[in-house]
Amino acid sequence: MRESSLNVCPVPIEQQPINEYEQLKESWLFSWATLEKSLYWRKLAIVWLIGWLIVSPIAASSFPPPKSPLLFGISSNLGAAALLMLVLLQLWLGWRYIGDRLKKETVFYEESGWYDGQTWLKPPEVLTRDRLILSYQVAPILQRLTRTVTILAVLMIGDGIVWLCL
Repeated sequence: MRESSLNVCPVPIEQQPINEYEQLKESWLFSWATLEKSLYWRKLAIVWLIGWLIVSPIAASSFPPPKSPLLFGISSNLGAAALLMLVLLQLWLGWRYIGDRLKKETVFYEESGWYDGQTWLKPPEVLTRDRLILSYQVAPILQRLTRTVTILAVLMIGDGIVWLCL
């Protein structure tokens, strides 16, 4: 890539899509989506377990485990899954935002505040680089998150169906 295109970029460094991508990739929560499959699922299982520990006392007050163990288990699972779904939604929205910034031909940025927004047209080499990052780095992460949300939604729907059948 030619240096001249990057030197004339008026976008502040922290608002350039490539740097936003790097920051997101290195952040504590958002880096979970980039982990190996086993570590990724372990992190999600820990969030689910923490959610279950938080929600189960509430579920126990509504459905005492000795009297209604199935309703207790289903309501605890649904509450924990709802917490996990919020975490996954946050991950998906963050990665989707970066994907959109990398995909667009223009970059919206603010020089000093919300009132002076500008747009910058990416040169062809920057646009190509950003779209390659989108295709080979961000898109697989979004696919993983979408699959995970789909699996979790199916499990939650299954719990809901069992709940309705009781």
